Amino acid sequence: MKAPRQKLWRKILFWFALFLLLLVALAARPTLHIVRALWNDCDDIVATLPPGTANDASRLNETKIHEVWRIPSDRLLAESQLADLLQRARTNHLKVSIAGARHSMGAHTIADGGIVVDMLPFNRMELDAPQKILRVQAGARWREVIRFLNAQGLSVEIMQSNDDFTVGGSLSVNCHGWQFNRPPIASSVESLRLMRADGTVAICSRTENRELFSLALGGYGLVGIILDVKLRVVSNERYQMQRTTVATKDFATTLAAQSGDTNIAMVYGRLNVAAEGFLSEGIINILRRQPNEATLVTEFRPRKLTKLKRAIFRGSVGSDYGKRLRWRAEQTLDPLISGDVFERNALLSDSATWFENRCTNATDILMECFVPPAQFEPFLAELRQIIPRNKADLLNLTVRHVNQDQDSFLGYADREMFALVMLFHQSRDAASEARMKTTAQEIIAAALAHEGRYYLPYRSHATAEQFARAYPQAGQFFTLRQKYDPEGLFENGFSRSYGK
Repeated sequence: MKAPRQKLWRKILFWFALFLLLLVALAARPTLHIVRALWNDCDDIVATLPPGTANDASRLNETKIHEVWRIPSDRLLAESQLADLLQRARTNHLKVSIAGARHSMGAHTIADGGIVVDMLPFNRMELDAPQKILRVQAGARWREVIRFLNAQGLSVEIMQSNDDFTVGGSLSVNCHGWQFNRPPIASSVESLRLMRADGTVAICSRTENRELFSLALGGYGLVGIILDVKLRVVSNERYQMQRTTVATKDFATTLAAQSGDTNIAMVYGRLNVAAEGFLSEGIINILRRQPNEATLVTEFRPRKLTKLKRAIFRGSVGSDYGKRLRWRAEQTLDPLISGDVFERNALLSDSATWFENRCTNATDILMECFVPPAQFEPFLAELRQIIPRNKADLLNLTVRHVNQDQDSFLGYADREMFALVMLFHQSRDAASEARMKTTAQEIIAAALAHEGRYYLPYRSHATAEQFARAYPQAGQFFTLRQKYDPEGLFENGFSRSYGK
């Protein structure tokens, strides 16, 4: 009896040891990869610029300027001094640009040799709770807005997916976000106050100074300085997330099938950027309202395992294995870490700092295109050729849904669109910049061929012809800009590239 029992235990121990060895072998490579990513992670961004210069999030636009003028936080003092500043700029033949968080990437906040107005101190808010209207100054960051509204059980109606940006900056680029079946942020604006080039202040809305209202929203600070805005806000809510992996050819029909579901509040997709399955499969994340939920007033909790998530994300730079690992993490690990129940304000309170590139010798560049849903898969078919052919390092591609924009003059959504938000990694040298420019121009050409457009806040890689095709209303925009700013006082890298 003893020998058979000993044999049985030896077999059990053998298979158990084999299982442990297999487990260690399977875990060894991803563990080593993550440890290597943590070890190699940069933390050497220089916070201060050389005196007399300005830059933006691209870190590719260091430009000599005359001065940075920081607006006072007091409203009356600020507006009086700002009007004086504009007069001084005219007298001294200086250009003026407007800056907030400076997350655009095409020198949109920089006047070459001019005055950069820093709006960040201008961040006060007041709430009309019964009407659900928030009046907020342009320099407020969205993280400040969300925390202010959260105390009242309220939330932002439309904003982009990160909270680092300022209200004025978001309005100036007419941002969009994860909100499903909604137009860009301009649709949530009741009115705004705009300081014109002559120092006077105009109240702009759909019924008062409508043309100026339309030009300022998505106008990149070229018709005046947005001082404050009245935004519609909504209740904070709790959502249940449904994650579905689908082939990209089924993306449009999958989302179209959900269009009548009024409980859907937010939707975004994430595509596989690894070589195997490159841009051919994705995850659709659908966030539905939970029924019978009271208005929520909650405290924000720190996000879970952000260092691990950062290591997985940064570990995908220049590594196909890292991209495959991140895709598996998106499918399996993220649901375990994050769960499937979220509050709206917690979703909107996400900083871009956890995944940002902190290396001085490299940078991450955003690019975004819009195509009608029917052109989504044909456009992706071209991206599958363009991106590998140019050896571009695509780190992320997020898909969002945008409805037609009826408010912004320089609008990008003239119909229902899918937005494809691409994040590329590149070195900060001339050869890498030239390669990225070629890649961008080919991608823009493909978007135009598929009835689409590209988004303007990023690098000015598009040719003048591509810009004119994507925004046929641009000529009239710059003509009307002269009507409100005949001396061309307001200027930035975008107007220098395309406003001539």
